[in-house]
Amino acid sequence: MSYRNRTAALASAAALAGSAVWLAAPVARAEVVDVNYQCKTPIGDKSAVSPIDIKGVRSGGGYRITMSWQKGVSSSPVELGKGAMTPSATIALGGADSGTLTVTGPANDAAVPANTPIKINDLSGTYTPKKSGEVTFTAGVLTIKALGTTTTCTPTNDPGPSLKLDVTAASGGGTTGSTQGGGSGSGSGAELPQTGPEDSAVALGTLGGTVLLAGAAGTLWLTRRHRSARAGH
Repeated sequence: MSYRNRTAALASAAALAGSAVWLAAPVARAEVVDVNYQCKTPIGDKSAVSPIDIKGVRSGGGYRITMSWQKGVSSSPVELGKGAMTPSATIALGGADSGTLTVTGPANDAAVPANTPIKINDLSGTYTPKKSGEVTFTAGVLTIKALGTTTTCTPTNDPGPSLKLDVTAASGGGTTGSTQGGGSGSGSGAELPQTGPEDSAVALGTLGGTVLLAGAAGTLWLTRRHRSARAGH
């Protein structure tokens, strides 16, 4: 094959391999969506609009879903010290699936000044699909717990999905582990030859026995030859 033909063949193979990887990868379409939150707080109702971004990546038998807020929502009349505020949220599932997914995250890693929008850290959770197909992920209720109080923020503008993800449900039934036996007892069927130290010891013992027998036979032969020579004299 000429250099030019060989180069073309390699390029074609690389292109086909790239296409296979592209087809095997999950298809996701993400969009930042403005969500109008109406919040019920201990000091009254508040509202805030925040762009919401939801991303999904394959993780084991499911998908790791991460929800991000690009602007703060609600506020507190007093400063919230480090670790004083814990957020969680729900994500509405649609398309090939239904129900809600709860996402959680760490407490605030820095103090939140009084009367300033509360910035929510990224929240995440694991989604395990029950059916294969395109599933949509839409921002749901946000819950903020701080200083013994609970603030609930609900979307009121019927936001569209922030993520559309083609998912594959895990195959059901049966076990995925190997059922081949690994024992060496009498109930394990035909036994494979051992290759460990015991086998080596047996081999060395056999070799030693062979040498010993050969030595004894040689001595006996020499003894008989010596006796024959004496008889001839």
